[in-house]
Amino acid sequence: MTNINLFNKLSENCSRNTTLYYSTSFFSAINHLHKDLRQPVYNIYGFVRLADEIVDTFHAFDKKQLLQEFKQDTFTAIERGISLNPVLNSFQQTVNKYNIEHELIVAFFNSMEMDLQKIEYSKAQYNEYIYGSAEVVGLMCLYVFCDGNKEAYNKLKSAARSLGAAFQKINFLRDIKADYEGLSRMYFPDCDFKNFSCADKLAIEKDIEQDFSGAYSGIIQLPVKARFGVFVAYKYYYSLFKKIKKLQPQKVLHQRIRIPDYAKTLILAKAGLRNQLNIF
Repeated sequence: MTNINLFNKLSENCSRNTTLYYSTSFFSAINHLHKDLRQPVYNIYGFVRLADEIVDTFHAFDKKQLLQEFKQDTFTAIERGISLNPVLNSFQQTVNKYNIEHELIVAFFNSMEMDLQKIEYSKAQYNEYIYGSAEVVGLMCLYVFCDGNKEAYNKLKSAARSLGAAFQKINFLRDIKADYEGLSRMYFPDCDFKNFSCADKLAIEKDIEQDFSGAYSGIIQLPVKARFGVFVAYKYYYSLFKKIKKLQPQKVLHQRIRIPDYAKTLILAKAGLRNQLNIF
C-alpha cells in the first residue's frame, strides 16, 4: 500500500468511526447497504456530522468563524483532491468520484449558517432549512446509490428529498425539548413551545406522513445494492414516528422518544424477511 493510499484509508476509517460514534442506528442502517456503498455514505455522514457539531456543540468558541473556515476548507479539499482533515479528505473523494453537485453542499452550509441565528422560522425559512439540512443529504447519497446513472437519479430525486425531510422532521419532534431549552430553537413555524397543542402536533404529523408516502415509492425503485439498507432506515424512522403519534403533546415536549434495541432487532428481522421474499 502506497503512502497516499494509507492516508486515504485512514481518512475513510475516521469517517466510518465518526458515524459509529455519533449514530449507532444510522451506522447499523448503512451496514445493510451493499458493501460497495457503505464507505461513501460514511464519508457523507462524517462531513455532515462535523458541521452539525460546530453549530450545536462548540458554544465556547466562535462558531461562525469555525463554520466559515470549515466551509472554505471543504471546497478547497474538493478542488485540490486532498485535505489534511481526514473526514474532509474522505468526503472530497466521494464528491469527486460521484460528481456530486456542489449546489447541494452550498445549500447544506446555508442551513448550518441559519442554525447560528436564534430565529422563529417562517414557513419559507423552515422549508429552506429542511432542504439544506436534510434533503440535500439524501440527494448526495442518491448520487452514490445511482453510481453515475443520471436518468435514475432524476427519477428518484423527489423521493430522496421526501425521505430526508421525513427523517429531519421526526428528529425535530424527538428533540424538541433539547432544541428549545438547550439551543433556543423551535423549527416548526407558527408553533410555541410553551403552548404546543394537539392541533400543532397533528399538522406536523400530517406533513410527515405525506413525506413518508412520497419516499416509499422511491425506495422500492432504488438499485438493488441500496434498497434494503434504505428500507431498514425507513422502517426504523417510521416506527419512531408511529410511537410519537400515540403520545400527547406534553409527553413529546418533555421526553426524548426512542426505539428500544429489541424493537430495532424486530424491525430488522421483518425487513429482512420482506427483502428475501421481494415484497417491499
